[in-house]
Amino acid sequence: MRADRRLSRMLHVLLHMGRHDGPMTSEAIARMLDTNPVVVRRTMAGLRDAGYVRSAKGHGGGWEIAAELEKVSLLDIHRAVGGPHIFAIGGEHPHPECAVKDVVNAALDDALREAEALLLARLGAISLAELARGFDERCHN
Repeated sequence: MRADRRLSRMLHVLLHMGRHDGPMTSEAIARMLDTNPVVVRRTMAGLRDAGYVRSAKGHGGGWEIAAELEKVSLLDIHRAVGGPHIFAIGGEHPHPECAVKDVVNAALDDALREAEALLLARLGAISLAELARGFDERCHN
């Protein structure tokens, strides 16, 4: 699954978890996301390792938020589940015999680095609590 899709899906899950009483099972989360519980467990493991969720086994177990929503940014979640890069596009592999390809790759790489820096800064400035407040406002209107 692409990093941007994992980020979006996990933000979705975390907001539901933040408004849910008690743990949510991997199966319930998988139904919500229309995916497989194994995929959920694998992705949630990154969030658990980062300290954003915790899991409990057995009857009544599942996944719960383990961090304060105000202290967790979208960038934190991206890093826990998404990986190092935001964009899946970029220049082609270097081709020493073609100066045109080198110029095109350099221009694309520079533009993508700048765009990624801006996006990462914005993701770092938005907390899960801000998303939760936006969700609450929509539900009350």
